[in-house]
Amino acid sequence: MPGGRLTQQERRQIAQGLADGLAYAEIARGLDRPTSTVTREVLRNGGPTAYRADMAHRATERRAHRRVRTAPRGAEVQPQAYGRDPEAVRAYEETLTTVYMQSGTPQMMARVLACLTVSDTGSLTAAELVQRLQVSPASVSKAVAYLEGQDLVRRERDEGRRERYAMDDEVMYQAMMSSVRSTAQVAEAHRQGVGVLGPGTPAGARLENTARFLDYVSESLARAADQAREILHSKPGPAS
Repeated sequence: MPGGRLTQQERRQIAQGLADGLAYAEIARGLDRPTSTVTREVLRNGGPTAYRADMAHRATERRAHRRVRTAPRGAEVQPQAYGRDPEAVRAYEETLTTVYMQSGTPQMMARVLACLTVSDTGSLTAAELVQRLQVSPASVSKAVAYLEGQDLVRRERDEGRRERYAMDDEVMYQAMMSSVRSTAQVAEAHRQGVGVLGPGTPAGARLENTARFLDYVSESLARAADQAREILHSKPGPAS
C-alpha cells in the first residue's frame, strides 16, 4: 500500500525495472510509490548495479530489528517545534538525504548535511549529531571533515566552548562556487593537454573545445550565483 513499507514483491519489481533500464520515476509509477521511496531503497541497498531484491528485503528487516533492539531510553520521537509532525520531519530528512546522495554526496555526509539543514538553528554539536543519527563520533567527525572541505559546513564554538558544526543561508552559494572551482580545474587540465597532444590534432582539438565549454559554464555559473546572492540575500532597506 502506498505509504507503507515496501513488500518483497515490490522490491522484486524494482530489481526488474533496474534490469530493464527504467528510471526511478518510471519504476515508482508502476508501484504507485513516490520516486524518493524507490531512490532511497536502491541507494541504501547497493545502488542500481548491485541491487538485489531478496538481499535488500533481508537487510531492511535486520535494520528494523536492530533499531528496536538497540534503541536507547529516551530515543522515542521527540515533540517538534512549531507544531510539526515528527514523522513527517523524519521522512523529509530521509528524502533530503537521498537527494544529496543522488547529487554525489557520500551517504554519511549526506545524512549529516540533511540533519543540519532541517534544524532551526542550522548548527549542532558532535554529541547532538551522534544522538540524532545513532552513529559513532568517528563517523560524525569524518563526515564533518568532508563537508568542511566542500565549504558546506563550518566549525564554531558556543558560549560553553563546545564545538558546533554549522551551516548558513549561503551554503548553496558556497557549494556552487566550489563546483565552479572544480570545473575550472578540469578546464585547465584539458587546456594543458592541448600543448602536449598538439592543437592541430584531433585529440588536441577535442581538449580545446572541452576546455572552452567548461570555461563558459563555470564563468556563467559564477556570475549567476553572484547575482542571485546579491538579490536574494540582500538586507531589505528601511521602509519609506
